[in-house]
Amino acid sequence: MYVRLSDGREIPMEMHKVRIVQKTNLPPAAQRLAAMEGAGYNTFLLRTRDVFLDMLTDSGTNAMSDNQLGAMMVADDAYAGSESFYRLQDAVKEVLGFEHTLPVHQGRAAENLLSKAFVKPGDVVPMNYHFTTTKAHIDLNGGQVLELYTDEAMKTDGTHPFRGNMDVQKLKETIAEYGAEHVPFVRMEATTNLIGGQPFSMANLREVKAVAATHGIPLVFDGSLISENAFLIRQREAGYADKSIGEIMAELMSCVDIFYMSGRKSAAARGGLIATSSEEYYGRILPWLPVYEGFATYGGMSTKEVEAMAVGIREMTDLDTAGSGVEFVRYFVERLVARGVPAVTPPGGLAAHVDAMRFLPHIPQEEYPAGALATSIYLASGVRSMERGTVSTDPDESGKDVLADLELARLAVPRRVYTMSQIEYAVDRLAWLYAHRHLVKGLKFAHQPPVLRFFFGRLAPLEDWGRELVRAFEADFGTEC
Repeated sequence: MYVRLSDGREIPMEMHKVRIVQKTNLPPAAQRLAAMEGAGYNTFLLRTRDVFLDMLTDSGTNAMSDNQLGAMMVADDAYAGSESFYRLQDAVKEVLGFEHTLPVHQGRAAENLLSKAFVKPGDVVPMNYHFTTTKAHIDLNGGQVLELYTDEAMKTDGTHPFRGNMDVQKLKETIAEYGAEHVPFVRMEATTNLIGGQPFSMANLREVKAVAATHGIPLVFDGSLISENAFLIRQREAGYADKSIGEIMAELMSCVDIFYMSGRKSAAARGGLIATSSEEYYGRILPWLPVYEGFATYGGMSTKEVEAMAVGIREMTDLDTAGSGVEFVRYFVERLVARGVPAVTPPGGLAAHVDAMRFLPHIPQEEYPAGALATSIYLASGVRSMERGTVSTDPDESGKDVLADLELARLAVPRRVYTMSQIEYAVDRLAWLYAHRHLVKGLKFAHQPPVLRFFFGRLAPLEDWGRELVRAFEADFGTEC
């Protein structure tokens, strides 16, 4: 909820009480430099003890509700036929409207099953934008991802409310070019992670569904951030301001043939699921579930997490829950922009994203500006962000870098975890870094894994710029900050 104060300022209001706290630590800048060197200039490889605010991801890091924690205490640990699963299935049917639920341990597990069941060599999968693991699974099964984003999608300082829309004309042309038989499904991601957590509109989803249905192609919906997309539709699309989040989600689902999600985001539980009302699609996916995950009533999840996700799916229809992350992201982005930092606008659904190519225009893409920005954010603040750019894009078959469409540093805002003072601290340190951006230089790979290199790859600075940045920081803030 956003509220207006008597002095005219607007702030996000936390609609919850904090009853349990976890201590954090702010290591001095010299210690941060040593930690970053030990991590190979990859924020994924930092240890928690060296991180102040962990904004790497919102996946599995959201605060659970008292009702979720309580539900975990009544879990049925049966291997087969667990009553916990049937409570999850009931929640899916009640909120999303699907008859069949297949639990999986997280969203990428769902992507693996869907790719295994539907994608064959030579297929193409149109989507509004890919996610890293989605693309990896489709590639591994011989398919090809086609990004059918609109012209507005790559405008990081834009004002278009739905930069996650799919270009419907491009979809029609793709089906005409490849043939419907080579398009196993069309995928829509809510919200589009790699281009700034940008939502798509209800109108766009309906248009996409109409084209896909004309050719008998199923529409697959990645709903890991479905409640955030629904919240942004309520805020930004005409005709939805008076609708509940549950009503908007139900309308979205009326267009969908197969739904999947990582429960670690909107549902605030460490699991995932696939859902459909189609007997055919259910039958195609089900045999692969025990091969890769587990039996059909636990799917690789702890039954305690199954119970938590059942509660989380119902709770994500609550207006204050759905908006808890979105409104903090909005405040974060607006404060960054006010301080001159080139953040992605309009604010999206999962994080504050900073445009590395506008922040560090002197660093060419071949030297990984988003990786350098994520590194320097940590050095200047102790805040762990994530590179979302060329480092997150695997090379081509010859080993040559595929330059990303955007170079972003993502500062995720886990729901109901951080306070406004912590957000203000992050804003201040980013503003300081922007004023000293000339000190930041590029990176190079020292070690690259064969796939999803951003997880375990190690990089090295092209010059010893990290030490120079820390010296400048200590000159302004001292050695203990």
